[in-house]
Amino acid sequence: MKRILVAAGLAGIVGVMALSTAAFAGKEDREYKEKELMPAVKDAEAKFKSACGCGLAIAIDEATVKTKNEYTEVKYMVSAVTDGVAGYCTDAASKKALCKMKTLVLAKAAEATFTFKGGKGIATTDGQSHVSFEMITQELDK
Repeated sequence: MKRILVAAGLAGIVGVMALSTAAFAGKEDREYKEKELMPAVKDAEAKFKSACGCGLAIAIDEATVKTKNEYTEVKYMVSAVTDGVAGYCTDAASKKALCKMKTLVLAKAAEATFTFKGGKGIATTDGQSHVSFEMITQELDK
């Protein structure tokens, strides 16, 4: 009987610990988004405009990207734009190609892909891999 009570007590403690960790998960997710991801988005938008001479609005698909791990994968895609755009928009043809994209939506999906239609690019992460800047330019510079 004592063993059953001890086991039940430990299960209760583990359950409380899991709830405590889960209670802070939303806060941790929000803080990462506000302090890490969104400043990186603003920086990428500014660098895109500076390098290519046109504006790009970067949006996060909040319906599919919700956790710190997902935000981290999205941030990798944002960093790919930030790091790649200056070296790519060096001539009129390249600027014209990239300036076709007015909006870039970053989302989570079953696979890491980039699609483009009507001025809108959609770059996805599968949670482990993400769209590279080369995948974006390859599609836009056809």
